[in-house]
Amino acid sequence: RPSLQITVAGVEGDHNYYRARKLNHTPDQAVLIVTEAVLLDLNAEGWPVSPGDLGENLTLRVTESSLVPGSRVEVGQVVMEISLACDPCRELYTLPFVGPEKGPAFLKTMVGRRGWYARVLTEGGVVSGMPVRVSTPVSTAASGT
Repeated sequence: RPSLQITVAGVEGDHNYYRARKLNHTPDQAVLIVTEAVLLDLNAEGWPVSPGDLGENLTLRVTESSLVPGSRVEVGQVVMEISLACDPCRELYTLPFVGPEKGPAFLKTMVGRRGWYARVLTEGGVVSGMPVRVSTPVSTAASGT
């Protein structure tokens, strides 16, 4: 979609069964972010993934390595904080180019590339093409603490 309304509960109109039923609507998994680079890499490897196929709410043109727990992601007025990596699951078997036969191979290729969950710190609207800013937390090892 070209525009989204993002709240502390997640993206308006998006229902995630697993988050709702199994995780009791945890705000730590309100938004799922995948980088454009991951999709391009998967395409180059022969997996015809398009934005949204992996269940992500946002596909961002940012450096994958900048997304780590604690990173702040700002899109317009919306501010999110990366909470944890998303693990590949068998739900990906439902993609038309995966299915049960290719499912195990696809899950294996998705390890470490499934995306990032984020909690929403500041709600608002997001429109396709908005600038994105990522602030990576300073590690405690680098600061000497």
